[in-house]
Amino acid sequence: MAQSGQVADAVSRVTGRPVELVEITTYGDVSREHLAQIGGTGVFVTALRDALVKGEVDFAVHSLKDLPTTQPEELVLAAVPVREDPRDVIVARDALKFTDLPRGARIGTGSPRRAAQLNSYARSHGLDIHTVPIRGNVDTRIGYVHDGELDAVVLAAAGLNRIGRIDEVTDFLSVDTVLPAPGQGALAIECAADNASLIAALGELDDPFTRIAVTAERSLLAALEAGCSAPVGALADLLADGQTVNEMRLRGVVGTPDGTRTVQLSTTGPVPETHDGAMALGRELAAEMLAQGAAGLMGERAL
Repeated sequence: MAQSGQVADAVSRVTGRPVELVEITTYGDVSREHLAQIGGTGVFVTALRDALVKGEVDFAVHSLKDLPTTQPEELVLAAVPVREDPRDVIVARDALKFTDLPRGARIGTGSPRRAAQLNSYARSHGLDIHTVPIRGNVDTRIGYVHDGELDAVVLAAAGLNRIGRIDEVTDFLSVDTVLPAPGQGALAIECAADNASLIAALGELDDPFTRIAVTAERSLLAALEAGCSAPVGALADLLADGQTVNEMRLRGVVGTPDGTRTVQLSTTGPVPETHDGAMALGRELAAEMLAQGAAGLMGERAL
C-alpha cells in the first residue's frame, strides 16, 4: 500500500488526475505457508492481474521481484520507475552487524536465496549461524527480534525505505555478500495492453536505465527456469565513466539453501540499447551458470 500510494501521487502529478487506491488481497498476503512451499511465483500478483483484465482497476503496482518472468499478452509493463536501494539489510538485537552476531545466532528469512548466500558467506568466513524460515509483514518479522525469538531478521532495504523505517536497520548487506533477488528494489506499473493513452501517461514514470537492468536480471532468472522463490540472486550494475554510463555488469548466483554449494558468475559489457539486447545478456550468463551446474542447486525448477 505504501509503494502504491507513492506511485499514485506520481501518476497524479504527471496526469493532473486524481488516483484512487483499490486494496486487493492476494494469496501470498494471506497464506502462512513458506514461499518455497507454495511456489512463490505469481502468488502476490495473480489477483491484481485478474482485476486488471476484468477492468476493475486501471493499473496495478507490483514489486518487480514478485512478477513472473512471462508477461501476459493482454497486459503490459507501462513503467519501471527509478529503482530504490536493491540491497538486503539486517535488523538485529543490540544493534549488531551481521559479522558481529554471536555463534549459533538465529537469523530469520523467508527467502531461500538469502539463506543460501548468508550460509555460504558464514561457512567461508568462520561464522556460525542458523537461518530460520519465517513469514509475515515487517512488524511481525522485526517482532521476532524484539521478542528474543530470533537474533536477527533479513529484509529488503527498499521496503523499509518506502514505509519510513530504514532507521531500524542495524547492517546493510553489501551486494558482494548477498546478491539481491532479480528486480529487487524496483516497482512495476502494469496496465491493459490496449489502453494506449494510459500506457503513454504511465510511461512518464519509466526509467530507461532501471528497466534495462532489471530486464537483464529477469532474463537470467527465466533462462534458469527458476521462479521468484528460487535461490537465485542477480544484479545488473550500470558502470559510469565520470558522468557517462557506458557499461553494465550483470552478476548472478545460485546456491543450495545450506550454503554448501554455489555457482556465482558475472559478465561486463556495453549497456544494452534494446530490450532484446538486455534479454540476450541475461540468457548468456544463465547458460554459463547452467554449464557449471547451477540447475542441480535449485531443487525443483519452475517449468
